[in-house]
Order: sequence, then C-alpha cells, then structure tokens
Amino acid sequence: MLREFYFPCIPDEGKGKVTSSTVIDMAGGDDYSMPRKFILVYFLLWILSSAAAMTPSPVSNFVFSGFNGSALRLHGSATVHPNGLLQLTSLNMNEIGHAFFPFPFPFLDSFGAPLSFSTSFVFVIVPQHRDISSHGIAFAITPSDNLADVLPSQYLGLFNHTNNGDPSNHIVAVELDTIQNREFYDINDNHVGIDVNGLVSVSSAPASFFLDSSGLSYQNLSLISGHPMQVWADFDGKRMELNVTIAPLFTSKPQIPLLSSKINLSSNVLDKMYVGFSASTGSAAGWRYILGWSFSINGIAEELQLSNLPSFQSREAEDISGKKNKIWVIVLSIVITVFLLIGAAGFVLHLKFKKKFAEVMEDWETEYGPRRFSYRDLYRATKGFSDGNLMGNGGFGEVYRGLLPKSKVQVAVKRISHDSRQGMKEFMAEIATMGRLRHRHLVQLLGYCRRRGELILVYDFMAKGSLDKYIFGRPEQSLNWSQRFEIIRGIAAGLLYLHEEWEQVVLHRDIKASNVLLDADFNGKLGDFGLARLHDRGSNPQTTRVVGTFGYLAPEVSRAGMFTTCSDVFGFGAFLLEVACGKTPIELKTTGIEMVLVDWVSELLKKGEILKARDRKLGSEFAVDQLELVLKLGLLCSQQSPAARPNMRQVVRYLEGKEPLPEMSENDCDSDASYGINRFVLVT
Repeated sequence: MLREFYFPCIPDEGKGKVTSSTVIDMAGGDDYSMPRKFILVYFLLWILSSAAAMTPSPVSNFVFSGFNGSALRLHGSATVHPNGLLQLTSLNMNEIGHAFFPFPFPFLDSFGAPLSFSTSFVFVIVPQHRDISSHGIAFAITPSDNLADVLPSQYLGLFNHTNNGDPSNHIVAVELDTIQNREFYDINDNHVGIDVNGLVSVSSAPASFFLDSSGLSYQNLSLISGHPMQVWADFDGKRMELNVTIAPLFTSKPQIPLLSSKINLSSNVLDKMYVGFSASTGSAAGWRYILGWSFSINGIAEELQLSNLPSFQSREAEDISGKKNKIWVIVLSIVITVFLLIGAAGFVLHLKFKKKFAEVMEDWETEYGPRRFSYRDLYRATKGFSDGNLMGNGGFGEVYRGLLPKSKVQVAVKRISHDSRQGMKEFMAEIATMGRLRHRHLVQLLGYCRRRGELILVYDFMAKGSLDKYIFGRPEQSLNWSQRFEIIRGIAAGLLYLHEEWEQVVLHRDIKASNVLLDADFNGKLGDFGLARLHDRGSNPQTTRVVGTFGYLAPEVSRAGMFTTCSDVFGFGAFLLEVACGKTPIELKTTGIEMVLVDWVSELLKKGEILKARDRKLGSEFAVDQLELVLKLGLLCSQQSPAARPNMRQVVRYLEGKEPLPEMSENDCDSDASYGINRFVLVT
C-alpha cells in the first residue's frame, strides 16, 4: 500500500495558501513487522529533520488574499481583523507595527550570489486627519523577524539614530514615505524609495506611474489618499537590478517601473532572510493596512486575486457603529441641551456673519454704472483673501486672483489696504471713470464693493501678468520684437482714447511697463488707474500733490505739479524706450553713477548708432525701421518743452505709418544739465 505523510509549513486555511509542502511517500505492505516499520519511519524522519536544518524553509512562494490563518509574526500595534485585513498602525502616536512571514527564505545561492525574488502587495494609508500624514510604510527584507531597538516616526520601525546607515544592518526595504525628512535627503513628502541599510534612499521618485511605454506620460499618486494601491518589487539576481512599480488598485501593472536601481545584494543580505512589513506613526496618527501579499523566491510572484481582498473600510464602519451604540443613551440625555446650545451659537454666528459681510451703500453710488459685487462673493472668490491668491500690490493695496462662485469667471480683485495713501475721493473717481471706459487696450473694471471702510475693485483677469517681468525679468517665454511693437501700438491707441476719444479727458499719470497688463494672447492693456485724474475737456488740471513714478514724470510736473496730456505723452516716451531698450528710465551703474536712459539713447543718436540701444535679448530678429521709429519717437516724446511733444493722435499715426516721423538732426541734440534729459529740435 502507498502511505503519504504531509508536513506543511503553515496551515492552508482562510484565504492564504502556501504552494510548497514536504511530502514523504512510503511504500510498504502487510508483511512488514511493526518494529521494522517504526524503525523505517524514524529513520526517514531523521533524514527529513536533518534536511530541514540545512534548508531555511521548504516554502518557495506564497500568496495571501487576506491574512486569516497566515501565521504571520506580528509585533507592536500590528493585528489581523476578523475579515482578514492586516492593520499595522492605529490612532496612537509614536507606535510601530511589524508583520513578517514566519520562516526565512534563502537569498544567496551556494556560491554566495543573490537569488532573484518577486513580490506584490496591496496597501492603503488612511490618515487620521485628511491630508495630514505621519510617516509611511515599508516592505522590508531583514535578518530577523523581530526587530529590536528600532524607533517609530521617521525611522519607520526599521532603524534608530545610531544604526541608521550601518552596513551590518543587512536590511533592504522599499519605502512608501509620506513625510519629507531633510536629514535623510527626502525629495518630497510623497515618494517611493529603495533603502539599503538606512533611510537615505539609493533611488527615489515622487509617487506616480507611467501610462504607456513611452515614459513621457505619467500620473501622480497621493499615498495618503485613503485609496488602495498595488506595489510590485522585482529583483533580477543576474542583472543585479531591483525594479519597483506602483499603480492604483485594479490598474494593470505599468510597463515601465517607477524605480530601477542596480544593487549588489550579495554584500547586503545574509543567506537566510525574513520578508515582511514595517510601519510607524509620529506626532500624527493614522491607519496603515495590507490587503493582500504574494512573494516568490527565484520566480515570479503569483498574481493577487483583487476581487477576493478584504475591505479596509468595513472595520472602521463597525467601530463607528459600535461606538454609536454605546453612547446613544448619553446622546439622548443631552440632546435638548445640545439643541439649545446650537440654537444660541447659531444666533450669535448669524449676527457675526451678518456683521462680517455687512456692506455700505451711499447715494452717490447709484450714479455710476459698474456692477456692485457682494462682499460674500468676493470673499469666496479669493478664498478669504488668502495669501495663496495674492498676486501683488497695486496703487491702492493688495491685488488677489479670484474665481467668481456663480459664473466661474477669473477676476483680479484689488483690495485697498488700510495704510493706503489714496482715499475715498480717488476711489470714487476711479469707479466713475473706469466703469464707463470701454476700449480693447484698457483693463476693464467689472465692478466694485464697499464695506466698513474697505474699498474693493474687480477687474478683468490678465493671464500673463504685467509687461515689466517680460522686459526686465527672465520669463520662461520671452517677447519678440513683433509682440513688443503690437503692445506699443495697443497702449498708444488706449491712451489716445483716454485723451481725445472719450467724453472727458482722462489722465493716467503713471504710464510704465509695470502698469501694462497682458492677456492670454499677449495683447497689451493699460491698467492701474490708481493715479488717474478726470477733468472736463478744456479745463486746467492743476494739482498740489505730485504723484507718479520717478523717471516717468515730465519736467513741468516736477517743477509745478501740473499734469496734462503732454505729461502723459512724456511718460509714454519713457515707456517706449524701456520696451525697446530693456532698461528702466534711470539705472544705477556698478560705479555708483546713475544712467539716464534718454541721455544714453540720445548720445547713440548723435553717433549715428541708435540701433545699438536695442534690448540685447532681441538679438538680430527685429524690424530695423520699426525699432528706429520707436527709439526716435521715444526721444521725441521726452522733450522738455510740453509744446514740442507730439499729441497721442500724432503718435498713433506715426506708429501706424500714416505720417512720417519728423527727422531729428544730430546737431539739434542739446543736453540740459538741470534735468539730465536731452532736447531735440524738429527739422521741418
């Protein structure tokens, strides 16, 4: 008869199974005497035990779709739920959870060369508070299934502050790290890394996976999203290469691994090694789960049956339900008090909310055309006027990016700061003027809001920002000459509209590159009317306060504080030169001497080398006639005598080629030391 004796490594129960067992076949018959049979049995058992002593484990691979009956070695906070879910950490701070397969595997062959291995597992990290994590989880290959003297927090339950990086550790791990630790040179707070004997990864990358075989298209992952993800780690012993891949659950294994690193494990692992998981929490807590796990030494790990994996949500749902059942009596006993408190708190909050969003409406506001926005809508649009939405500071105060909650339209919201030197009168003038101005090269005022002394304006959102960062900065996308020339023509047309084509004369008084905004197509629009002054056509616009930016102010403004359309033309001349030359009107040289841009350009004109004044970033790609026109027109607009400057209608005709620019004689350049600006005489 044939008798079979099975000596399985671990029980084959639950959803886990071990695919290799030791089988002893014994042939015998009734003619054997009992003593002889027992002697033979004991002899074979002695041979088996001797072989077992030389072999780490008869198991070469395993697969767990849940961990009931797995006989894993659990330490610390690790536990297996009734539904087979392996939990490594809980809501306790500074705790460690370990789970290791109970038998070691051979990782070196008889010649001391590393064996290939393959593993795949499904994990999920659920932080106690959304988007706040507390360190990660690691698949680890260790010389022992009971790691002693290890620390939680950033050490992931694998090392401590003295042995981290010690070659005698003989630990290889794949970390899924959710905290950026500068001491370990982590690349960010959401990465996958390969660790050898320490937590300074030999290779790491942000958590993501490639969508195709090109390696150009990828999708980022959040390790603390609370969604299950699958990890594959495959080591090729011949090529000494470890590949690590990650993807969302139910997504096929990507063709290109996230990490691929050459590692000589022969000097980093021992003959017998354990495999398992380690996780830890720090100052914040959260759950770390393993839903399924397969492993194979010298082979490919078996595919996990994802539909058979336990749900990680069920236990939490049961816990919450149990807690509710235990406290229902307490809840019922205090429900009346709670409702009273809620009612009182609601009433107080209503009063505070009403006060917070209270607005002011005065009689004069009904005379103006712009739409009035509610403060509540603007508060929501700018996320509470958060620093993350702050774009910069304008003439009145801070400017924020906003998204109107109903229309989903992007806007720029200018909120007047409390320490602004401008006041209600200028604000009213801006509303009255800007609300009725309509021109494709002026930034459109969409509306306004007033509350408790706060003054807020809502403008069109200019996607590309201000022109000055493209002229003086180092943007990713630079402006070529054709784009600059079109911007110049557009601003000239907008300024002509302000001076002559609207029902009243509007003076801008602060024309410069930083007040020119660009839309998504790089069309220039004149903005920041914080210094605008409205007056009836033909009146004498005297002012007692000099406002504007030094370097752009006309001489008559500096002398008498008198703004006219001619002073705007002077500012436009400075704008032409800074766009064409890539320099500000006044620059401080390394020698400590100020360079006045107008003087410099005029000196080049005298030498017949005016094109040398161009911005070096233009290179040789520019229209010579257009560049020469802009430079000379900039000098013409910068003449000291207001009467000698062209008006904006003439400027527009010059730029459009409808009227030739008056010639400038080199002998007509005359320097006036009192202002440091050259004068030119038109040759008629």
